[in-house]
Amino acid sequence: MAKMPSSMVGAKVLGQRMLKEHRAANPDGRMPLLDHLRELRNRLIKAVLALAVGMGIGLIPWVFDRVWTLIERPFCTAVINGMTGCHHLGDQLVFSGVFDPFVLRVEVAFFFGLIVTSPVWLYQLWAFIAPGLYRKEKRWTYIFVGTAAPLFAIGAGIAYFAMGRGLRYLLGLTPNHVVNLPPVSTYLGYFNAMLLGFGLAFELPLALVMLNFAGILTHERIRKWRRMMIFLVFVFAGIASPSPDPVTMMLLAVPCIVLVEVAELIIWANERRRARTNPSPYAGLSDDEVSPLDLDDSHRS
Repeated sequence: MAKMPSSMVGAKVLGQRMLKEHRAANPDGRMPLLDHLRELRNRLIKAVLALAVGMGIGLIPWVFDRVWTLIERPFCTAVINGMTGCHHLGDQLVFSGVFDPFVLRVEVAFFFGLIVTSPVWLYQLWAFIAPGLYRKEKRWTYIFVGTAAPLFAIGAGIAYFAMGRGLRYLLGLTPNHVVNLPPVSTYLGYFNAMLLGFGLAFELPLALVMLNFAGILTHERIRKWRRMMIFLVFVFAGIASPSPDPVTMMLLAVPCIVLVEVAELIIWANERRRARTNPSPYAGLSDDEVSPLDLDDSHRS
């Protein structure tokens, strides 16, 4: 085997030395501002291209028809005057403009592309943020990303299956001899608000846990706010499901309350772990209690 020239060996050694010095000076992989801007541009381009491909797939008639059937199903399950909303002539979704069918297809294709390509643009977002995080922060982000998506899906799924009851009550308020023709845009707005609202509501327990891990929120504070949080969850569930049927409200509110209680248990356990590993001289003091003065000369500045 031929030996490498001494100049190439020296260049290789120098390159390895410079790489080690760069890693030692910048162990977290941080980049200058211009590099961040270039990285942001590249990540945005990749995310937008993926979203455009997803929208293109959503615009295919075969795909759009099936997605729209899924969106329309809660309206179809709302029984009005003994007939389903999709078959009763007086209770159908209607368009009110020439461009409304085109706008509907674009909106549905956009949301379809956003969901289908979510692994791509979420990865691009993570790849952009990760170099600026410390190792501990990266570990928290892994937990957040791995938990946020399932929680959002659970909340949106529960809202989807409970939506028919609310629509049945609202459309059932239509007086006799009155034709109810809901615009498609109104129904689509209601559909998106329900899924997004309850999807985000189920992120509340995760937000509480992450704030506690970051040292911003304490278990003592959550214990004081518990009744108010439970009350607000039931108020939100009651507004989102105006049906007088308590089953619908309980179906939406109880899982969120259970998750809040689980979050509080995790926060309590985390603070006990902190107290064992890093005991504080101010442990056990309430928020409005005066802390003791440290008069030890060794701690004076």
